[in-house]
Amino acid sequence: MAKLYFYYASMNAGKSTTLLQSSFNYRERGMATMLFTAAVDNRYAPGRITSRIGLEAPAVSFDASMDIRKEVEAQHALTPLSCVLVDEAQFLTRAQVWQLADICDEMNIPVLAYGLRTDFRAELFEGSAALLGIADSLIELKAICACGRKATMNLRVDAEGKAVRSGDQTEIGGNDRYVALCRRHYREQMR
Repeated sequence: MAKLYFYYASMNAGKSTTLLQSSFNYRERGMATMLFTAAVDNRYAPGRITSRIGLEAPAVSFDASMDIRKEVEAQHALTPLSCVLVDEAQFLTRAQVWQLADICDEMNIPVLAYGLRTDFRAELFEGSAALLGIADSLIELKAICACGRKATMNLRVDAEGKAVRSGDQTEIGGNDRYVALCRRHYREQMR
């Protein structure tokens, strides 16, 4: 029975790198994979998963209106898929997470979803909340705070490096906009 996996972490934990390595491992053995990434993440080229260490691969861009199961069914009819991998899974809708579960349960294809657990206010994203609720396996990837502790929080910063305490849940950015911190240092910055 195929499983739905949720690999979650704060920023800069290597989620995209791990996803790309997993896809490479399947492909190296002659197995086809299908990769998805959020269309809203415009930091790099559209339709590409790019890691900070320079690895990248083409992917299908999803938005809230996409029926991911239908996309997978169409590709699977052309080339039997051994695995579906989703980057930026926090941007999935609840319905799309259930579509991923259907891919596992009804098509018997494992799905590996990678994303942030919480936003800069320590609140769950819709996709992450749904994945935490129904995934078969939850795997935390580790990032490190400047103090050496495990970083679990995402601090949004402004141009001067000061903590941002309010705003839209989604604001795309990298090291220029977010800092991964342990809970203690996150709380100090948010005071």
